[in-house]
Amino acid sequence: MPELPEVETTCRGIREPLLGSRATGVVVRNHRLRQPVPPDLGALLAGQTLCEVRRRAKYLLLDFDTGCLIVHMGMSGSLRVVATEDAPLPHDHVDIVFGPRSLRLRDPRRFGMMLWQAGEGLNHPAFASLGPEPLGEGFDSEYLYSATRGLRAPIKVVLMDARRVVGVGNIYASESLFRARIHPLVPAGSLGKVRCARLVAAVRETLENAIAAGGSTLRDFVGGDGRPGYFQQQYYVYSRAGLDCRVCGKPVRRELLAQRATYWCPHCQRR
Repeated sequence: MPELPEVETTCRGIREPLLGSRATGVVVRNHRLRQPVPPDLGALLAGQTLCEVRRRAKYLLLDFDTGCLIVHMGMSGSLRVVATEDAPLPHDHVDIVFGPRSLRLRDPRRFGMMLWQAGEGLNHPAFASLGPEPLGEGFDSEYLYSATRGLRAPIKVVLMDARRVVGVGNIYASESLFRARIHPLVPAGSLGKVRCARLVAAVRETLENAIAAGGSTLRDFVGGDGRPGYFQQQYYVYSRAGLDCRVCGKPVRRELLAQRATYWCPHCQRR
């Protein structure tokens, strides 16, 4: 699933070529995504100017004159700027047309969404219960320490809970915990202020490095400009079970945690 770095990479890739452009139409080849594409989306967008492109959690918000198009790329989707004349491939379900260029949603599993919210996009119910942005001022050591008091759940599970902090999915939770030298199964409530500060710094560093590398391309993801990400070449533990730790040389371990593959080094990340 595209995580925060992939969505931020897409956001930046869309903003530069399309900001200020006027929508001239919408082509919907398949309405049946996780939630149906609004049947009147073409009428809503026709003639409207794209005023801003921003991100909240794993959602993209495309601000137009009268409202906001909210896009989630699902588990395997991508959103790319293409020439309008380019022939669509089988999983290219929606085009937002801006004259000679189009914003094209490709979603093989159809778990993505395109929703219209009149006025301010953040007023949509999807954003009501989300936690702070991990790269924003609201996510700091004091916040993490306070938010984890009394929690018995493993810290990796808490990092992936969007009610606590948004956008830190499976890949980047594993990588951040390694950088912080914290075992993923440690109860969140047992972390003291020092380890909370170390983890916040590691989360920020990991996400910033991933954004700089264009995110991770493991299967289908490409950025708004169609380019793959390269952060997977920098992984310390994710998807490296049985391989030598890049720091200490011990074999990386893998275990299922909350039905997600979890990776760690038993030497660098002791409980």
